[in-house]
Amino acid sequence: MLKDITVGRYVDTNSFLHKLDGRTKIICTLLFSIASLSCSTMIAIAVLAAAVLSAAAAARLPIRYVIKGLKPLRWLILFTIIFNIFTVKGNIIWQWHALSITVEGVSFALLTASRFILFVTGASILTLTTSPIDLTDALARLMRPLKMIKIPVDDIAMIMSVTLRFIPLFADEAERIMKAQRARGADLSSGKLLSRLRSVIPVTIPLFLSVFRKADELSLAMDSRCYGRGTRSSRKKTHIGANDLLFAGVLIIICGFLLIFEFYH
Repeated sequence: MLKDITVGRYVDTNSFLHKLDGRTKIICTLLFSIASLSCSTMIAIAVLAAAVLSAAAAARLPIRYVIKGLKPLRWLILFTIIFNIFTVKGNIIWQWHALSITVEGVSFALLTASRFILFVTGASILTLTTSPIDLTDALARLMRPLKMIKIPVDDIAMIMSVTLRFIPLFADEAERIMKAQRARGADLSSGKLLSRLRSVIPVTIPLFLSVFRKADELSLAMDSRCYGRGTRSSRKKTHIGANDLLFAGVLIIICGFLLIFEFYH
C-alpha cells in the first residue's frame, strides 16, 4: 500500500506539462485546489475531474497510476463518507434508533469525498511532473518578494521540497523493511489487534533509524556543497512562455466559468 503513494514522486515523460515553468504549475495547482474545495455541485466536480484527467493525459501519465495514489487514503475517504452520511440532518431515507441516513447527508458525503480526491490528485500531478530541483527554484522565485522583510525564502523552499521528496522515500523504505521482516517469518497482517501493534515495532524502529541516517547524509551533502554560504544560484534559467500562458489561461477560464455557475446556481 505504501508503494502506491504518488505525492512527492517525479516521473519524467518529457511531456507538454513537464516543460511548463514550475511557477506556472504551482500557481495553477493552487487555483485548482481552491476551485475543487469551493465547488458545491456535482456538475462542477465533473468539470474539474475532466480537467484533471486532461492534465494527466497531457503529462502522458497513466490514469491508473494517478488514481492508484488514492489507495493509501481509501480508509480516510471511507471514514469521511460514513461520518457525513450519519451526521448531516435532512430528509430521512433510512433510520434505526439514533442512526439515520438522509438525502442531504449522502449528497454532502459524496461531494466532500470528491473534493478531497480532486485536491489530492491535483497535488500528485504537480509533483509527478516537476522535479524536486525545479520545484525548489519555482517556490523560491514565487516567494522572492518576501526577502524584502528578511524572510529566508531559499531555506523555506528547500525545506518544502525536501519534505515532498522524503514522502516517497519514507514509503519505499517502509515497504522494503516490511518485505525483509516477512522474509524472516514475521506476521504483519494477521492476528488480534494487540499482536498487530506489537508487530509494528520491528518495522518502526529500523524505519526511523534509516530515515535519520538519510537525513544525516543529506545534511552532510548539503554542507559539503557549502549550502547557505553566500548567494544561492539557479541550475538553469527559466521563463514563462506562451505555453505557460495558454495552460494558465485555460484553467482560469474553467475556474471562472465554475465561479459564475456556482453564483447563479
